Amino acid sequence: MKKPAALATFLFALGTVASGEIWKIDPDHTEVRAYWDHAGFSEQSLEFTEVDGSLEFSLDSVPDSRAFFSIPVASMETGVERFNNDLWSSTFFDAETYPTISFNSTAFRQTAPMKVEVTGDLTIKDVTREAKFDVTVHNVGEHPVGKFFEQFKGKWLGVTAVATIRRSEWDMGAFVPIGSDEIRIEINSELKEESPD
Repeated sequence: MKKPAALATFLFALGTVASGEIWKIDPDHTEVRAYWDHAGFSEQSLEFTEVDGSLEFSLDSVPDSRAFFSIPVASMETGVERFNNDLWSSTFFDAETYPTISFNSTAFRQTAPMKVEVTGDLTIKDVTREAKFDVTVHNVGEHPVGKFFEQFKGKWLGVTAVATIRRSEWDMGAFVPIGSDEIRIEINSELKEESPD
């Protein structure tokens, strides 16, 4: 899975609790996408292409986990230059004034053997509101690709995180309901365990 050259900052930063394993995100195998309904005719999407970071997490101590991510709005890509410019403008993200989207976790709760609910503060355009991600843990362990490529050796974690928000609650309600108020956010990521110092 190839990422654009302008690859930088989607950050799962370390929390204050040291009981979880520390995972470093693989930017080449991570996607951050948002989906919405376009006037009832189709589902459209965009991707944030700049990704980097880490996560503190263990299935053995889920409540002690911590996550923080930060996404540069300028890394957003719809595939249509005019639409990119519209979304970067003050009508929507106002990227010049508010260049960063961030999420700071406040609680992790295990809901099934390989599923976790992550609650936290999502900040867009300097508006902070609660958001909940339903996280599916696909796999934890040795990466089979490590048999062929050195960079894949070691322990890996694979997750999908999904949240639904109302964009109007973050001061981005232009053209609702022609473009749906509800936005589905999906994060698919492979993360590598960091070696202890």
